[in-house]
Amino acid sequence: MAVTFSFNLKNFFKSTAKTNLPDNGYDLPGQNGDAVILIHGMTGTPHEMRFLANYLNRQGYAVYCPRLANHGAPLHILQMSRWQDFYQTVRQSYLQIRGQYKHVYTGGLSMGALLALLLADEFKDEIDGVSCLSPTLFYDGWNSPWYRCLLPLAYNTPLKYFFYFKEEPPYGIKNEAVRSRIHEFYSRADLHSMEQVHQYGYPFFPLTLLHQLQKLVKHLSGRLEDIATPIQLIQAKHDDMSSERNSHYIYNRVKSNRKELVFLHNSYHIISADQERNAVAQHMQRFFSGQPYQA
Repeated sequence: MAVTFSFNLKNFFKSTAKTNLPDNGYDLPGQNGDAVILIHGMTGTPHEMRFLANYLNRQGYAVYCPRLANHGAPLHILQMSRWQDFYQTVRQSYLQIRGQYKHVYTGGLSMGALLALLLADEFKDEIDGVSCLSPTLFYDGWNSPWYRCLLPLAYNTPLKYFFYFKEEPPYGIKNEAVRSRIHEFYSRADLHSMEQVHQYGYPFFPLTLLHQLQKLVKHLSGRLEDIATPIQLIQAKHDDMSSERNSHYIYNRVKSNRKELVFLHNSYHIISADQERNAVAQHMQRFFSGQPYQA
């Protein structure tokens, strides 16, 4: 990722009021009496979960895919968000459907996987299974920048409000056709561009959000041993953003009697939309239906 510095005080002092924000979340009614809440990643969009949502819905599941707090807003609003704001979106999505279904499952991508685990921790006897896709506790994939270990030095200084990272190839996508469409958008985007953000997510990643992710990871790490909900972890062997160490970390700490590790061999980080998205959807449906994993 390339580093961008913007000393734009005009945007920094703008109001962070949540007015007129686009909401590209979606709900799909089901027929089998069960529901799935799908959670997109940080700076991502519900669109990255669309294939999985449609697949699971065809299997009869009601699907809820909310837009996380402030996603879709200008970057100066998003960068002031806390991880608790994102979790509150997920929590409210669950509370709105609580008691309406025989079983409720949840799945999340990257940071979304961590939020899904928090939901299972809070509502221990009510969430029937969690599918974690490319869980990201550590940015340690093969395309992670060498200077990532220096980032904590800026977390407790005002500099964190002015540093951004611009996404660079492969953008978490191995599929060349999808990656070329993302590249066309990202390569011409400037720091405050909102064009097609609803579809491809933000081209820039504020340092403040990396700090919030670190806080979320610290909070969740202290809760993992209290989680006994059935857990599925799906990750690409060649994940460019977060290595398989992330899935092993969670697997070795949760107390779930039923837990499984699934590794993919032809995808990068955004496995919900990459080469093996159909396999991901099939693994999720199998797991939610209670069938065992046969490697």
